[in-house]
Amino acid sequence: MAGRFDGQTAVVTGGVSGIGLAIARRLVADGARIAVWDVNQAALAEATTVLQTQVHTVEVDMTDADAVAAAATGTAAALGKIDILVTSAGITGPNATAWDYAVADWKRVIDVNLHGVYYCARAVVPIMLANGYGRIVNIASVAGKEGNPNAAAYSASKAAVIGLTKSLGKELAATEIRVNCVTPAAVKTPLFSQMSPTQIDYMLSKIPIGRFGEVDEVASLVCWLASREASFSTGAVFDVSGGRATY
Repeated sequence: MAGRFDGQTAVVTGGVSGIGLAIARRLVADGARIAVWDVNQAALAEATTVLQTQVHTVEVDMTDADAVAAAATGTAAALGKIDILVTSAGITGPNATAWDYAVADWKRVIDVNLHGVYYCARAVVPIMLANGYGRIVNIASVAGKEGNPNAAAYSASKAAVIGLTKSLGKELAATEIRVNCVTPAAVKTPLFSQMSPTQIDYMLSKIPIGRFGEVDEVASLVCWLASREASFSTGAVFDVSGGRATY
């Protein structure tokens, strides 16, 4: 049986763990050739084994615009094209009030979570335009819609990703490239190790379903948005929040 991504090439940033890894697995299962961009060299070395398929891997710092551009050029040369881009690389940053937040930490969160997404789009969109087709799915967060206390940098960065998605979607609306984002509530991933127990408890208390999300639940939505079926949605925000989102 043919997979819905047969003949397509997908790039997943942050694809060695958490939501990114789940998305990469789902794309591979549905027939995509996969490229994983990540800063974790050791995890990248295991990607082919973990995903049980040949993986084009690129060690890249998402905060380095030139490195991201080189990753895009190299991936397109190695795999022939880029049909799908999923920007999953991100960090939470420390938990602190906005007035106590270290400036260096603030800049790092914005640099990874916002600038990294922009650099990826800037590098990949011209490749998609040349090919006449593309799907971009950005991983934002419900925190970007509602704001989490003691996580101002993370919330602000994800709100900015939502704004970037809307702008880019409108800019590309007359093409065959669709740009959307998903806004998960808290999902069980290694990012939890960066958060305090108090922050984790707060996030759980806000989810009406009463549990954290699973990475495969996010991957399912992302892969629909990455498919040809998602032809009339662009510049849009899709919740996967267990009922938390209020708009």
